[in-house]
Amino acid sequence: MTSTALCEQFGIDFPLFAFSHCRDVVAAVTNAGGFGVLGATAYSPDQLDQELAWIDEAVGGKPYGVDLIVPAKFEGKGEKLSGSDLAGRIPQAYRDLVDDLLRAHDIEPEPNRRLGGSSLSGNTGRELLDVALTHPVKLIANALGVPPDYMIEAGKERGIPVAALVGAKEHAIKQAAAGVDLIVAQGTEAGGHCGEVSTLVVVPEVLEALASLGDNTPVLAAGGIVTGRQMAGMVAMGAAGAWTGSVWLTTEEAETAPHTVAKMLAASSRDTVRSAGRTGKPSRQLVSDWTNAWAPAKEGHQPLGLPLQSMLCEPVIRRIDVLASQGHEGAQALATYFVGQGVGLMNKVKPAREVVREFIEDYVAAAERLSSSLPG
Repeated sequence: MTSTALCEQFGIDFPLFAFSHCRDVVAAVTNAGGFGVLGATAYSPDQLDQELAWIDEAVGGKPYGVDLIVPAKFEGKGEKLSGSDLAGRIPQAYRDLVDDLLRAHDIEPEPNRRLGGSSLSGNTGRELLDVALTHPVKLIANALGVPPDYMIEAGKERGIPVAALVGAKEHAIKQAAAGVDLIVAQGTEAGGHCGEVSTLVVVPEVLEALASLGDNTPVLAAGGIVTGRQMAGMVAMGAAGAWTGSVWLTTEEAETAPHTVAKMLAASSRDTVRSAGRTGKPSRQLVSDWTNAWAPAKEGHQPLGLPLQSMLCEPVIRRIDVLASQGHEGAQALATYFVGQGVGLMNKVKPAREVVREFIEDYVAAAERLSSSLPG
Protein backbone atom coordinates (compact mmCIF):
# COMPACT_ATOMS: atom_id res chain seq x y z
CA MET A 1 0.00 0.00 0.00
CA THR A 2 1.12 3.54 -0.62
CA SER A 3 0.49 6.58 1.57
CA THR A 4 0.82 10.00 0.02
CA ALA A 5 -0.15 13.57 0.82
CA LEU A 6 -2.88 13.22 -1.79
CA CYS A 7 -4.28 10.17 0.01
CA GLU A 8 -4.41 12.14 3.24
CA GLN A 9 -6.02 15.12 1.52
CA PHE A 10 -8.79 13.06 -0.05
CA GLY A 11 -9.17 10.41 2.64
CA ILE A 12 -8.32 7.48 0.39
CA ASP A 13 -6.02 4.47 0.69
CA PHE A 14 -4.49 4.59 -2.79
CA PRO A 15 -4.11 7.57 -5.19
CA LEU A 16 -6.11 5.96 -7.99
CA PHE A 17 -8.83 8.22 -9.42
CA ALA A 18 -11.48 6.50 -11.55
CA PHE A 19 -13.59 8.50 -14.01
CA SER A 20 -16.78 6.74 -15.07
CA HIS A 21 -20.25 7.60 -16.35
CA CYS A 22 -21.54 4.69 -14.27
CA ARG A 23 -22.47 5.25 -10.64
CA ASP A 24 -21.81 1.59 -9.82
CA VAL A 25 -18.19 1.90 -10.92
CA VAL A 26 -17.76 5.13 -8.94
CA ALA A 27 -19.08 3.54 -5.77
CA ALA A 28 -17.11 0.32 -6.22
CA VAL A 29 -13.80 2.13 -6.68
CA THR A 30 -14.42 4.43 -3.73
CA ASN A 31 -15.38 1.50 -1.53
CA ALA A 32 -12.22 -0.33 -2.57
CA GLY A 33 -9.99 2.51 -1.36
CA GLY A 34 -9.63 4.59 -4.51
CA PHE A 35 -11.52 7.71 -5.57
CA GLY A 36 -14.50 7.42 -7.92
CA VAL A 37 -15.46 10.38 -10.13
CA LEU A 38 -18.85 10.47 -11.84
CA GLY A 39 -18.99 11.92 -15.34
CA ALA A 40 -22.03 14.14 -14.86
CA THR A 41 -22.36 16.21 -18.02
CA ALA A 42 -24.93 14.05 -19.83
CA TYR A 43 -27.38 14.11 -16.93
CA SER A 44 -30.20 16.55 -16.34
CA PRO A 45 -30.08 18.25 -12.93
CA ASP A 46 -32.81 15.95 -11.59
CA GLN A 47 -31.08 12.85 -12.93
CA LEU A 48 -27.77 13.91 -11.42
CA ASP A 49 -29.42 14.46 -8.05
CA GLN A 50 -30.77 10.90 -8.17
CA GLU A 51 -27.42 9.43 -9.21
CA LEU A 52 -25.52 11.24 -6.47
CA ALA A 53 -28.10 10.27 -3.85
CA TRP A 54 -27.57 6.63 -4.85
CA ILE A 55 -23.80 7.02 -4.57
CA ASP A 56 -24.13 8.74 -1.18
CA GLU A 57 -25.95 5.73 0.18
CA ALA A 58 -23.65 3.22 -1.51
CA VAL A 59 -20.37 4.69 -0.21
CA GLY A 60 -21.47 5.55 3.31
CA GLY A 61 -19.46 8.74 3.67
CA LYS A 62 -16.40 7.66 1.70
CA PRO A 63 -15.11 10.28 -0.77
CA TYR A 64 -16.05 10.68 -4.42
CA GLY A 65 -16.21 13.48 -6.99
CA VAL A 66 -17.98 14.73 -10.10
CA ASP A 67 -16.67 15.70 -13.53
CA LEU A 68 -18.44 18.48 -15.43
CA ILE A 69 -17.43 19.33 -18.98
CA VAL A 70 -17.79 23.08 -19.43
CA PRO A 71 -15.93 23.81 -22.68
CA ALA A 72 -14.06 27.08 -23.03
CA LYS A 73 -15.19 27.26 -26.68
CA PHE A 74 -18.38 25.99 -28.28
CA GLU A 75 -20.91 26.91 -30.95
CA GLY A 76 -23.22 29.70 -29.83
CA LYS A 77 -21.27 30.61 -26.71
CA GLY A 78 -22.74 33.74 -25.15
CA GLU A 79 -25.73 33.77 -27.51
CA LYS A 80 -28.17 32.11 -25.06
CA LEU A 81 -29.44 29.73 -27.73
CA SER A 82 -32.04 27.06 -27.09
CA GLY A 83 -31.53 23.44 -28.10
CA SER A 84 -33.74 23.98 -31.13
CA ASP A 85 -31.73 27.06 -32.10
CA LEU A 86 -28.53 25.00 -32.01
CA ALA A 87 -30.18 22.18 -33.96
CA GLY A 88 -31.03 24.68 -36.67
CA ARG A 89 -27.31 25.21 -37.23
CA ILE A 90 -26.77 21.58 -38.26
CA PRO A 91 -26.65 21.62 -42.09
CA GLN A 92 -28.95 19.26 -43.96
CA ALA A 93 -25.92 17.83 -45.76
CA TYR A 94 -24.66 16.46 -42.45
CA ARG A 95 -28.01 14.92 -41.61
CA ASP A 96 -28.00 13.30 -45.06
CA LEU A 97 -24.48 12.00 -44.52
CA VAL A 98 -25.57 10.18 -41.36
CA ASP A 99 -28.65 8.76 -43.10
CA ASP A 100 -26.56 7.54 -46.04
CA LEU A 101 -24.08 5.91 -43.65
CA LEU A 102 -26.89 4.06 -41.91
CA ARG A 103 -28.43 2.87 -45.18
CA ALA A 104 -25.04 1.64 -46.36
CA HIS A 105 -25.03 -0.60 -43.28
CA ASP A 106 -28.58 -1.89 -43.78
CA ILE A 107 -30.10 0.40 -41.15
CA GLU A 108 -33.11 2.46 -42.17
CA PRO A 109 -32.93 6.00 -40.77
CA GLU A 110 -35.72 6.90 -38.37
CA PRO A 111 -38.25 9.40 -39.78
CA ASN A 112 -38.21 12.71 -37.96
CA ARG A 113 -35.02 11.65 -36.21
CA ARG A 114 -34.59 13.16 -32.77
CA LEU A 115 -31.39 15.10 -32.16
CA GLY A 116 -29.43 14.79 -28.95
CA GLY A 117 -29.24 17.34 -26.18
CA SER A 118 -26.65 20.08 -26.11
CA SER A 119 -24.87 18.97 -22.92
CA LEU A 120 -21.42 19.52 -24.43
CA SER A 121 -22.21 23.21 -24.84
CA GLY A 122 -21.69 23.65 -21.12
CA ASN A 123 -25.01 25.48 -20.83
CA THR A 124 -26.11 23.27 -17.93
CA GLY A 125 -22.78 23.44 -16.11
CA ARG A 126 -23.87 25.83 -13.41
CA GLU A 127 -27.12 23.94 -12.73
CA LEU A 128 -25.29 20.62 -12.47
CA LEU A 129 -22.69 22.16 -10.18
CA ASP A 130 -25.43 23.52 -7.93
CA VAL A 131 -26.89 20.02 -7.68
CA ALA A 132 -23.51 18.43 -6.99
CA LEU A 133 -22.86 20.88 -4.17
CA THR A 134 -25.96 19.66 -2.33
CA HIS A 135 -24.14 16.33 -1.96
CA PRO A 136 -20.90 15.61 -0.03
CA VAL A 137 -18.66 15.63 -3.12
CA LYS A 138 -14.93 15.93 -2.42
CA LEU A 139 -13.75 16.95 -5.91
CA ILE A 140 -15.07 18.95 -8.85
CA ALA A 141 -13.31 18.28 -12.17
CA ASN A 142 -13.57 20.04 -15.51
CA ALA A 143 -12.29 19.25 -18.99
CA LEU A 144 -11.91 21.15 -22.28
CA GLY A 145 -10.45 24.34 -20.94
CA VAL A 146 -10.04 26.42 -17.81
CA PRO A 147 -12.97 25.88 -15.42
CA PRO A 148 -15.44 28.76 -15.39
CA ASP A 149 -15.00 31.28 -12.60
CA TYR A 150 -18.17 30.18 -10.86
CA MET A 151 -16.77 26.64 -10.50
CA ILE A 152 -13.44 27.73 -9.05
CA GLU A 153 -15.14 30.21 -6.72
CA ALA A 154 -17.61 27.59 -5.47
CA GLY A 155 -14.75 25.22 -4.75
CA LYS A 156 -12.82 27.85 -2.82
CA GLU A 157 -15.87 28.87 -0.79
CA ARG A 158 -16.65 25.30 0.24
CA GLY A 159 -13.15 23.89 0.52
CA ILE A 160 -13.71 21.46 -2.35
CA PRO A 161 -10.69 20.97 -4.64
CA VAL A 162 -11.22 21.76 -8.32
CA ALA A 163 -9.35 19.65 -10.88
CA ALA A 164 -8.68 20.35 -14.55
CA LEU A 165 -7.50 18.11 -17.39
CA VAL A 166 -4.70 19.31 -19.67
CA GLY A 167 -2.93 17.90 -22.69
CA ALA A 168 0.03 20.30 -22.88
CA LYS A 169 2.28 22.20 -20.50
CA GLU A 170 0.93 25.55 -21.75
CA HIS A 171 -2.54 24.50 -20.66
CA ALA A 172 -1.24 23.51 -17.23
CA ILE A 173 0.27 26.97 -16.73
CA LYS A 174 -3.09 28.58 -17.53
CA GLN A 175 -4.91 26.25 -15.15
CA ALA A 176 -2.49 26.97 -12.31
CA ALA A 177 -2.87 30.70 -12.89
CA ALA A 178 -6.66 30.31 -12.71
CA GLY A 179 -6.33 28.71 -9.29
CA VAL A 180 -7.19 25.05 -9.82
CA ASP A 181 -6.17 22.69 -7.02
CA LEU A 182 -5.31 19.56 -9.00
CA ILE A 183 -4.05 19.12 -12.56
CA VAL A 184 -4.57 15.97 -14.60
CA ALA A 185 -1.84 15.72 -17.25
CA GLN A 186 -3.40 13.56 -19.92
CA GLY A 187 -1.50 12.02 -22.81
CA THR A 188 -2.75 11.19 -26.27
CA GLU A 189 -3.08 7.51 -25.30
CA ALA A 190 -6.19 8.43 -23.30
CA GLY A 191 -9.74 7.59 -24.25
CA GLY A 192 -12.09 10.45 -24.99
CA HIS A 193 -10.93 14.02 -25.64
CA CYS A 194 -7.15 14.15 -25.72
CA GLY A 195 -4.25 16.02 -27.25
CA GLU A 196 -1.31 14.83 -29.32
CA VAL A 197 1.52 14.49 -26.76
CA SER A 198 2.21 11.11 -25.16
CA THR A 199 1.72 10.52 -21.44
CA LEU A 200 5.40 9.71 -20.98
CA VAL A 201 6.26 13.18 -22.27
CA VAL A 202 3.40 15.40 -21.13
CA VAL A 203 3.61 14.42 -17.45
CA PRO A 204 7.23 15.52 -16.91
CA GLU A 205 6.68 18.57 -19.15
CA VAL A 206 3.78 19.69 -16.97
CA LEU A 207 5.70 18.98 -13.77
CA GLU A 208 8.73 20.95 -14.95
CA ALA A 209 6.60 23.85 -16.19
CA LEU A 210 4.86 24.17 -12.84
CA ALA A 211 8.12 23.82 -10.90
CA SER A 212 9.68 26.62 -12.95
CA LEU A 213 6.91 28.88 -11.67
CA GLY A 214 7.33 27.74 -8.09
CA ASP A 215 3.87 26.19 -8.29
CA ASN A 216 3.32 23.00 -6.27
CA THR A 217 -0.14 22.06 -7.59
CA PRO A 218 -0.38 18.23 -7.46
CA VAL A 219 -0.39 16.49 -10.85
CA LEU A 220 -2.16 13.25 -11.68
CA ALA A 221 -0.97 11.25 -14.69
CA ALA A 222 -3.54 10.07 -17.23
CA GLY A 223 -3.58 8.43 -20.62
CA GLY A 224 -3.24 4.71 -21.34
CA ILE A 225 -2.79 3.82 -17.67
CA VAL A 226 -4.54 0.50 -17.02
CA THR A 227 -2.04 -1.24 -14.70
CA GLY A 228 -0.36 -0.46 -11.40
CA ARG A 229 3.11 -0.72 -12.92
CA GLN A 230 2.29 2.05 -15.38
CA MET A 231 1.00 4.11 -12.48
CA ALA A 232 4.20 3.43 -10.51
CA GLY A 233 6.23 4.68 -13.45
CA MET A 234 4.28 7.93 -13.48
CA VAL A 235 4.70 8.37 -9.71
CA ALA A 236 8.43 7.72 -10.11
CA MET A 237 8.48 10.71 -12.48
CA GLY A 238 6.78 12.92 -9.91
CA ALA A 239 3.04 12.43 -10.44
CA ALA A 240 0.94 12.31 -7.27
CA GLY A 241 -1.20 9.47 -8.56
CA ALA A 242 -3.19 8.35 -11.59
CA TRP A 243 -6.44 9.42 -13.25
CA THR A 244 -7.99 6.51 -15.15
CA GLY A 245 -11.05 5.95 -17.30
CA SER A 246 -10.79 3.28 -19.99
CA VAL A 247 -9.90 0.42 -17.64
CA TRP A 248 -13.32 0.64 -15.97
CA LEU A 249 -15.23 0.18 -19.25
CA THR A 250 -14.82 -3.60 -19.19
CA THR A 251 -15.68 -4.07 -15.52
CA GLU A 252 -18.78 -5.94 -14.44
CA GLU A 253 -20.40 -2.72 -13.22
CA ALA A 254 -19.79 -0.64 -16.36
CA GLU A 255 -22.54 0.80 -18.53
CA THR A 256 -20.71 -0.12 -21.76
CA ALA A 257 -22.90 -1.76 -24.42
CA PRO A 258 -22.32 -5.55 -24.57
CA HIS A 259 -21.07 -5.69 -28.15
CA THR A 260 -18.72 -2.77 -27.47
CA VAL A 261 -17.28 -4.63 -24.50
CA ALA A 262 -16.62 -7.60 -26.78
CA LYS A 263 -14.89 -5.29 -29.26
CA MET A 264 -12.71 -3.86 -26.51
CA LEU A 265 -11.68 -7.26 -25.19
CA ALA A 266 -10.60 -8.28 -28.68
CA ALA A 267 -8.92 -4.97 -29.57
CA SER A 268 -5.22 -4.22 -29.71
CA SER A 269 -3.68 -0.89 -28.80
CA ARG A 270 -3.67 -0.07 -32.53
CA ASP A 271 -7.46 -0.38 -32.80
CA THR A 272 -8.19 3.13 -31.53
CA VAL A 273 -8.12 6.47 -33.34
CA ARG A 274 -8.41 10.17 -32.49
CA SER A 275 -11.55 11.22 -34.32
CA ALA A 276 -13.78 14.28 -34.16
CA GLY A 277 -16.64 12.30 -35.67
CA ARG A 278 -18.53 11.86 -32.41
CA THR A 279 -18.25 15.14 -30.52
CA GLY A 280 -16.63 17.60 -32.91
CA LYS A 281 -13.32 17.61 -31.02
CA PRO A 282 -10.61 14.94 -31.39
CA SER A 283 -11.39 12.11 -29.01
CA ARG A 284 -9.83 8.65 -28.91
CA GLN A 285 -12.26 5.80 -29.57
CA LEU A 286 -12.50 2.38 -31.14
CA VAL A 287 -11.85 2.32 -34.88
CA SER A 288 -15.04 1.44 -36.76
CA ASP A 289 -16.88 2.25 -39.95
CA TRP A 290 -18.28 5.25 -38.07
CA THR A 291 -14.87 6.78 -37.34
CA ASN A 292 -13.71 5.93 -40.87
CA ALA A 293 -16.69 7.81 -42.33
CA TRP A 294 -15.64 11.01 -40.54
CA ALA A 295 -11.99 10.84 -41.51
CA PRO A 296 -10.87 14.19 -42.98
CA ALA A 297 -10.62 12.84 -46.52
CA LYS A 298 -14.10 11.30 -46.52
CA GLU A 299 -17.13 12.87 -48.18
CA GLY A 300 -15.63 16.35 -48.13
CA HIS A 301 -17.13 16.94 -44.67
CA GLN A 302 -15.25 18.11 -41.60
CA PRO A 303 -17.07 17.21 -38.39
CA LEU A 304 -19.14 20.01 -36.90
CA GLY A 305 -17.99 21.79 -33.76
CA LEU A 306 -19.15 21.39 -30.16
CA PRO A 307 -21.96 20.64 -29.42
CA LEU A 308 -23.47 20.25 -32.90
CA GLN A 309 -21.64 17.04 -33.85
CA SER A 310 -22.70 15.25 -30.68
CA MET A 311 -26.28 16.50 -31.05
CA LEU A 312 -26.36 14.98 -34.53
CA CYS A 313 -24.58 11.74 -33.72
CA GLU A 314 -25.22 10.59 -30.15
CA PRO A 315 -28.85 9.40 -30.60
CA VAL A 316 -27.80 7.53 -33.74
CA ILE A 317 -24.84 5.88 -32.00
CA ARG A 318 -27.05 4.79 -29.10
CA ARG A 319 -29.40 3.16 -31.60
CA ILE A 320 -26.42 1.50 -33.28
CA ASP A 321 -25.35 0.06 -29.91
CA VAL A 322 -28.77 -1.51 -29.39
CA LEU A 323 -28.84 -3.04 -32.87
CA ALA A 324 -25.25 -4.26 -32.52
CA SER A 325 -26.10 -6.11 -29.31
CA GLN A 326 -29.01 -7.74 -31.16
CA GLY A 327 -26.59 -9.16 -33.72
CA HIS A 328 -27.08 -6.65 -36.55
CA GLU A 329 -23.88 -6.93 -38.59
CA GLY A 330 -24.05 -3.46 -40.07
CA ALA A 331 -24.47 -1.92 -36.64
CA GLN A 332 -21.59 -4.01 -35.30
CA ALA A 333 -19.33 -2.59 -37.99
CA LEU A 334 -20.35 0.95 -37.01
CA ALA A 335 -20.23 0.54 -33.22
CA THR A 336 -17.60 2.58 -31.40
CA TYR A 337 -16.92 4.05 -27.96
CA PHE A 338 -14.39 6.25 -26.24
CA VAL A 339 -11.41 4.18 -25.11
CA GLY A 340 -7.65 4.67 -24.88
CA GLN A 341 -4.72 2.72 -26.27
CA GLY A 342 -4.55 0.80 -23.01
CA VAL A 343 -7.44 -1.26 -24.40
CA GLY A 344 -4.83 -3.71 -25.66
CA LEU A 345 -4.21 -4.68 -22.02
CA MET A 346 -7.92 -4.95 -21.17
CA ASN A 347 -8.63 -8.59 -21.91
CA LYS A 348 -11.06 -9.78 -19.24
CA VAL A 349 -14.30 -8.63 -17.62
CA LYS A 350 -13.83 -8.37 -13.86
CA PRO A 351 -15.34 -6.53 -10.89
CA ALA A 352 -14.13 -2.96 -10.35
CA ARG A 353 -12.91 -3.82 -6.83
CA GLU A 354 -10.66 -6.49 -8.38
CA VAL A 355 -9.21 -3.93 -10.77
CA VAL A 356 -8.35 -1.72 -7.79
CA ARG A 357 -6.76 -4.66 -5.97
CA GLU A 358 -4.69 -5.58 -9.03
CA PHE A 359 -3.59 -1.95 -9.41
CA ILE A 360 -2.32 -1.92 -5.83
CA GLU A 361 -0.53 -5.26 -6.09
CA ASP A 362 1.04 -4.36 -9.43
CA TYR A 363 2.10 -0.94 -8.10
CA VAL A 364 3.77 -2.44 -5.02
CA ALA A 365 5.60 -5.05 -7.12
CA ALA A 366 6.85 -2.32 -9.48
CA ALA A 367 8.04 -0.19 -6.54
CA GLU A 368 9.93 -3.16 -5.15
CA ARG A 369 11.60 -3.78 -8.52
CA LEU A 370 12.60 -0.13 -8.67
CA SER A 371 14.00 -0.24 -5.16
CA SER A 372 15.98 -3.42 -5.79
CA SER A 373 17.51 -1.91 -8.93
CA LEU A 374 19.36 0.72 -6.90
CA PRO A 375 23.05 0.08 -6.21
CA GLY A 376 24.13 -0.87 -2.67
